Amino acid sequence: MSRLQRLLGTWEGMAGFAILVILLLFGLLAPVISPGDPLRIAGRALLAPFTDPAFPFGTDRLGRDVLAGLLYGARTSLAVGLAAAFSAMVFGVCVGMAAGFSGGFVDEALMRVVDAFQIVPSFLLALAFVSTIGVSTPIVVLAIALGAWADPARLTRAQVLAIREQDYVASARVIGMHPAEIAFREILPNALPPVLALSATIVAGAILTEAALSFLGLGNPNIATWGSMIAEGRSVLRSAAYLSVLPGAALGVTVLGVHLFSEGLGKALGDDGGRAA
Repeated sequence: MSRLQRLLGTWEGMAGFAILVILLLFGLLAPVISPGDPLRIAGRALLAPFTDPAFPFGTDRLGRDVLAGLLYGARTSLAVGLAAAFSAMVFGVCVGMAAGFSGGFVDEALMRVVDAFQIVPSFLLALAFVSTIGVSTPIVVLAIALGAWADPARLTRAQVLAIREQDYVASARVIGMHPAEIAFREILPNALPPVLALSATIVAGAILTEAALSFLGLGNPNIATWGSMIAEGRSVLRSAAYLSVLPGAALGVTVLGVHLFSEGLGKALGDDGGRAA
């Protein structure tokens, strides 16, 4: 049975995959469903949900369409989450491979750097980085990746240390295979599955971190984000709770979808010993 079939054969994988596909479609179709700038003033301020067909989810304090904000916010959250996770995974895997395969002083030096990054809470690191460098989407992605690469690096190193002692790796050395070829052809493909299962968790953490930064006013102010929508609704929480509840619910559903997908992916990649639930 293929890994994709095993992924979709678990209820966690199926549910998470369905949620993420729906969110991805909403993000991609945002310009079709709600054309124009989602931050523009579109109607009367504080219009309650389901009172005007033109604004199904109502409007905010400035008269901006809440539905448009939710749709474009999905695009922002998924884009930032995936970009940050990809950056963290690539850098972490490279560091873990270098440490585990080289050993000795290189391993020791790189692991001390990993320890230093793991000591600092990832959100505080991202907060300090964005506050110092400035606010833009690439900076936010880089800031989140800086706090997330250490776990993939440590896991990759552990996998490499176990795999490099296997008989087929020793055989590759005996026949004169180049060390780089051994690392990328024999070791890396077998070390990646557990690390890939970790990537979904990194995506979820990145989405939450981006929302938290936007909530604090440290996200890109020129794009719609769920965090900024939640912050916008704080001042009218008693009279217009939907302004914070709707983007908060969207954020919760997204993280839940990523978590379920991570569980299914872990089973599909054999983290549960190859059993499919």
